[in-house]
Order: sequence, then structure tokens, then C-alpha cells
Amino acid sequence: MTLRIVFLFGNSLAIAFYKILFTKPKDTDKLIEIRPVRKISVANGKAFMTYKAVLFDLDGTLINTLEDISNAVNRVLIERGFPTHTKDAYRYFVGDGAARLIMRALPIEVQNDETIEVCLQAFKEDYARNWNVKTKLYEGVSEMLDTLASHNMQMAILSNKPHEFTEQCVSEFLPHWNFQVVLGQQDPLPLKPDPRSALEIARRLEVLPEETLYLGDTSIDMNTAKAAGMFPVGALWGFRSAEELEQSGALVLIEKPIQIMNILR
Repeated sequence: MTLRIVFLFGNSLAIAFYKILFTKPKDTDKLIEIRPVRKISVANGKAFMTYKAVLFDLDGTLINTLEDISNAVNRVLIERGFPTHTKDAYRYFVGDGAARLIMRALPIEVQNDETIEVCLQAFKEDYARNWNVKTKLYEGVSEMLDTLASHNMQMAILSNKPHEFTEQCVSEFLPHWNFQVVLGQQDPLPLKPDPRSALEIARRLEVLPEETLYLGDTSIDMNTAKAAGMFPVGALWGFRSAEELEQSGALVLIEKPIQIMNILR
């Protein structure tokens, strides 16, 4: 079996670590194709420590919400005579909270506080009625969560989605797994990438930040993980590109959810 993982400090020591830590028997072939490790320091050993918790982003990482979100915003725009956007455009509108989503969707000339607030409230009302029409778990997420649970790994969710919608999505799509903490956008904690919400989750889990692996699909997630002192892993099945994840500090990129097990030990 070949495990494709790139160590940028490439030398004989890296090869030794590779052989010891990442060679798997044939029956685990489904765990291959991790790519790439952006940078790992042998001195600090971050990639090789034992993790006690996994912190997940929600939208774009565990569940694919893009179509329901884009449809809800587009309906708000149509009602007010504003131009709409393609679903793919919303990949770059989401991630910084609902207010920023609405601002980015609006034409520049009407991006004022009053219009944003009116459209934000209309979006919340529409999305509350239509949040689960097209939304679904990403392929492989169930297997990943089952495997983590079987290893008694603590799990938590952190989202910039409003807290009530975050809890609603978790209850609907992720009811079979025990997430010790589920946290969406709510006062007084600031939105990601401010690390305080991630650190609050680590506190509630009673783990150190460096004992926490953070899996997300955007630069916001990678920057949050870095700022909190957690290990940032990029999900390539989500909303953003490998280039964005690498440039924002992802240490590992994975193409399938189950590949997270190749990092944990």
C-alpha cells in the first residue's frame, strides 16, 4: 500500500517517521491518499502526539448546506429586485456568519446597515422554513464519526452559523453521535477566526488546545485552529480549495473523512 503524504522537512528522519507511523496493513487501504502536510516540525512533534478531542466545523465539513443556504438568500434577493448568485458563488460568501453572508450577496451600492439588517431577518425567516430541503451529510462522515466514537474520542462542533440553526442541524442530521459541545454564533463569544470560542470548547472538554485536532474546510477554520494552538486539518470535500487551506495554515489535507484516523493515534 502507498500512503501519499508529503513532509516538507524531507530527510532520512522524516522517512523513518513515515514508515513507523503511517504504514498500514492492507485491510486499511481505504485510509490512503492523505495530501499534503504543509509543514511539520520534528522538534515540536505536533503531528505525532496523541490527540484527545476532535473539533469540527459544521457547514462544508460535516454537512453540505450550500444549496439550502444559497436558495434562501437568492429568494430574499429576488423579493427585493436584487440580482442573484450561483450556488458556487456562495462557497465564498459563507463562513463568516449570517450578517456577512447577506452583505456579500447584496449589490455594493446597497450594502448599508439598514438593508443588511432587513435582508438578514428575511433570510433567517426563510432559512428557518427551508433549512433541510437539500442539506445532507457528506459521504463518509458517518463512517468517520462511528470510528471516532468507537475509539472514545471526544467530539465537538464549532460553527459561525447562528447557534439555534447550528443546534437544529446537529439534531436533524447528526443525532446518532455524542458531541460533548455544540456551539454556534452567540454572544458574548466572537465569531471565528477569533480563537476564544475554540478555546472555550477545549475548556469544557477539559483538554489542552494542543491535544485537539481541528477539522474544517475554509481559511477561517485553519486560522481559528492556529490561533487557538490546535492542529489544523483541511477537508477537501468542502466549500473551499486546497490552495486556500494550505495558504491559511493547514498542516494536513484529507480527501475523505475516514483519513482523519491516519493522523490520530
